[in-house]
Amino acid sequence: MSEHTNKQFDADLESVRSQFLQMGGLVEAMIQEAIDALASGDMSLVEKVREREKEVNRHEVEIDESISRILARHQPTAIDLRMLMAVSKMLTDMERSGDEAEKVATVARRIHEAELRHIPVIELRHMAANVRTMLHQALDAFARLDPIQAAAVVRSDKEVDKEWKGALRHLITYMIEDPRTISRAIDMIFIARALERIGDHAKNMSERVIYMVKGADVRHTGVKNTERLARGEEDTEE
Repeated sequence: MSEHTNKQFDADLESVRSQFLQMGGLVEAMIQEAIDALASGDMSLVEKVREREKEVNRHEVEIDESISRILARHQPTAIDLRMLMAVSKMLTDMERSGDEAEKVATVARRIHEAELRHIPVIELRHMAANVRTMLHQALDAFARLDPIQAAAVVRSDKEVDKEWKGALRHLITYMIEDPRTISRAIDMIFIARALERIGDHAKNMSERVIYMVKGADVRHTGVKNTERLARGEEDTEE
């Protein structure tokens, strides 16, 4: 491969990396705006989320096309090919995270327009902050090629799963104690479920970062083995 071709290839890779990080930043903002819309009733935030979702979808298509062009024009080394394959998979998780954030915003609009009976949203705000942090850390691990931080995100997903189950129990209790809260409680369950799925997507992306850096497929290996593989140690599972 000539020096000129090498430079073009490096520039193409950097463009994919940079655009993916931009896409992730949009999704982070969507999560914050969606949960703020739920808490405040500010419907202008719902419109912001919807506009950002269009940008996220545009980024997904453009990055996908860029990866296809790189594969067609160049002959990536094994390491570069791993990176391209990982980003291709991460794209789906990032776009779906945006979809979930848009669902939160849509349900927030429905709750406030219907003026449904009040249920505290503080638990969901905490859960939203956690999944937003997970997404931010997954992006940071990708940007810095840091498998240790990526493994920490995988571990964090356990806590988000606990929050989801706790929120579900509390919301069911609200419905039992006061049937007038049923409609809103169901909507809040939809929101909690959407947040839990964003956590899952952040975990998936972090697993791809570990694969990209270490060449180890850590899916379904358990948190402890994920952490070992991220450190470069051998998988202990038989």
